[in-house]
Amino acid sequence: MARKLLLSLAAAVILAAGAQPAPKLCDGFLPENDLRISVGSFDDKGMNETEFNAVLDVVQRIYGPEVAARGGVLELNRLWTNDTVNANASRRGNKYIVNMYGGLARHQAVTQDGFALVACHEMAHHLGGAPKSAGWNGWASIEGQADYAANLKCLRRVFSEDGGSAFTRPLGLDPIAVEACGQAFLQPRDAALCVRGTMAGLSVTALFRALRQEETEPRFDTPDPNVVAETDEAHPATQCRLDTYFQGSICAQPVAAGVDDKNPVPGTCTAAGGFAVGLRPLCWYKPPAASVLAGRKEAIEKTLAGLEGAALWQGL
Repeated sequence: MARKLLLSLAAAVILAAGAQPAPKLCDGFLPENDLRISVGSFDDKGMNETEFNAVLDVVQRIYGPEVAARGGVLELNRLWTNDTVNANASRRGNKYIVNMYGGLARHQAVTQDGFALVACHEMAHHLGGAPKSAGWNGWASIEGQADYAANLKCLRRVFSEDGGSAFTRPLGLDPIAVEACGQAFLQPRDAALCVRGTMAGLSVTALFRALRQEETEPRFDTPDPNVVAETDEAHPATQCRLDTYFQGSICAQPVAAGVDDKNPVPGTCTAAGGFAVGLRPLCWYKPPAASVLAGRKEAIEKTLAGLEGAALWQGL
């Protein structure tokens, strides 16, 4: 009996030693949904496989070495034939995993610029800094922060890379985005990158709206008036997500200014840091102190007074 018990314990130890740690999965870019778009289907009206891979080539080229410098390995899974309309990130040991599905790329609302934003959102779960998830996914930047950091840091790098400048993008420009970006950045190149990021954000919100079957069209001049009592870790509402892409785009912090995994201030725009625009929207983010809220409201009212529809921001 004792011998059998020892053998059983030894077997358990061997199995445990050989087992891989369970992946720590972050919520998808989109809320869970049943939409599926297979290759060659009627709804296959978005990107082709070459365009799909071109975006991910740039992301891999930028972030593969950066993850390696942290002691990790970037596993950017190109799941072109998978019909899932989503994307997600996870962590397994030292592997920084990003799953990019072909079903999402094939959606008619998705251009290469929009798809780059999705990839940047997933990378920002890994590298986007605080605020982080308070649960078992403590490695991950929360949804709102991943949206914010995607435009603030990642998209600017992707669009500046060789190949990124030729991505397909939404048609037309929004005059409010153009004006806001022109005020935020003195250099034409920086302003152009800002506009491009905001328009990528606008394009993917069309997908949020479709999946949620919403009638109201999100706009840059109709910011979400809600103010959270505490930071919300879940996916923000459609308008709130657009506001976040917009603010991340017009934040004048340089790309090289790094974010921090514990402190939400470094590398970002905050009222306490003297920034008037580019701040995280209050529809998902609760600043650390009430004084920051007061400063943010005053700054926004002052600096956006000249923009069309600026009065709508006064509720923030």
